[in-house]
Amino acid sequence: MNFKNIVFNIFLLTSLLLISCSDDDNSFGNEDQDVKFNTFSFLHQNNPSLNNNYGFLIEDNKISVRLPFQADIKNLVATFTHNGSEVLINNELQASGISSNNFSNVLTYTLNSSKNKTSVNEVDVTYFTGLPIIYINTNDRVPIDSKEEYRKGDVHLDGGRHFMDMASSEMKIRGRGNSTWWVSDKKPYQLKFSDKMEFLEMPKDKKWIFLAEFSDKSLMRNRIAFEMGHLSSLDWTPQSTYAEVVVNDEYRGTYNVSQKVEESDNRVAIGDTGYLLEIDQLDRLDPDDVYFKTKKFLINIKEPELEYDSSEYKYVKDLLNNFEIVLMSDDFTNPELGYEKYIDVDSFIDWYLINEITKNQDSRNFSSIFLNLIPGEKIKMGPIWDFDLAFGNVNYSECEHPEGFWIKHHHWYARLFEDPVFKNKVKERFSHFRNNQSFIIEKIDSFALQLQWAQYENDKKWNLFGRYVWPNPVFFNSHKEEVEHLKDWYIKRMNWLDNAFKDL
Repeated sequence: MNFKNIVFNIFLLTSLLLISCSDDDNSFGNEDQDVKFNTFSFLHQNNPSLNNNYGFLIEDNKISVRLPFQADIKNLVATFTHNGSEVLINNELQASGISSNNFSNVLTYTLNSSKNKTSVNEVDVTYFTGLPIIYINTNDRVPIDSKEEYRKGDVHLDGGRHFMDMASSEMKIRGRGNSTWWVSDKKPYQLKFSDKMEFLEMPKDKKWIFLAEFSDKSLMRNRIAFEMGHLSSLDWTPQSTYAEVVVNDEYRGTYNVSQKVEESDNRVAIGDTGYLLEIDQLDRLDPDDVYFKTKKFLINIKEPELEYDSSEYKYVKDLLNNFEIVLMSDDFTNPELGYEKYIDVDSFIDWYLINEITKNQDSRNFSSIFLNLIPGEKIKMGPIWDFDLAFGNVNYSECEHPEGFWIKHHHWYARLFEDPVFKNKVKERFSHFRNNQSFIIEKIDSFALQLQWAQYENDKKWNLFGRYVWPNPVFFNSHKEEVEHLKDWYIKRMNWLDNAFKDL
């Protein structure tokens, strides 16, 4: 038993002895004083799921405590002392050390006195971190150690207060990612249901991505970028939410569970004839990937599945190459024959601004640069994806610093910025994101509050704070410092861009 528990038990024992020595077992002191609880706790002797005694913080008629993982929060017995005559929940009398209740939600305790005084007390029990918990079990407890082969099993969800529970469902799961798979101890996953299902109240689909956010110690760079996407005119930006993940009864940490970038009515809605494309690298492709090259980029055809030299393959290859040829031509600004004939300019601008604001390392020319196209329509940029190495979280390029353009040097964008019309549209559109800067700061603070306990448990598992994790340029001893650094970098970046765009 640690020192904190010893002190708490001495305090609790003293309080109980004082109560037992009074004339009235439920009161002491002057009856004219406010009626209140003096102590409130969960004792191990009355709650087998607890391995320690847990005392509550009592402040202004609010009683709060956080309980550990695997506590039976739906069946807990409270022990309390007070200076009233009776304690009720929903008009049901409560007996200290005897009455059992479900503390999944905030419970209201009414404390009455013999002098007709009453106090209403909210009892708020946080289970583990307060986030939903996803339980994944593989058949025969096989480890999830492959990015190529799925492991079959089942999954169920304890939604906590904010999400619906999900009964056990069959699924299969494998690893995913590139550097995040090989560098991180905490592995990212792709989970797949046999049928489309709603998951964590996100629209129905089969595949779900579990982002480990290992090198991003704030745990929020992807989520903040997605918030910018939701502010944009892009057709679709992934939804995501935080959850705790337990695999084969082992806690694996806090994950950002996200929709996958893929063709779907609820995701990239390109129908049966459209294309989802990605600017990528040869050494990142799978053996069955189909791709083509322009003079500037390798473009991977993510969807649909095509054969080389098929009519669909030739169509998209010729279209992208023709766009690039026209873009690099002397007549590229011609409103009828130039680049505007090929691309949806608004999507190109919003995609650019989000990636430039975040100074996303990989989005200049490397990977996760998505485009989509429906035949007969113009090429669109998006959706946005992969921001763990954004907002200054990289130590091997100038992206560490909030100053300087980055995405503007992307081969296509460098040429587009030579058109005064395009440049002015970018400058005008930046004001939209500048005007929403305070909204993004509020989101960062909101996510930090959601993660107040999760970041602590995640760090206990992975020992992240206060040490270098590739490719951190700086690292701090606490989540609060990581978040403050993120906000400071973002504010400096917005200030620099504001001035830089004015000077263009």
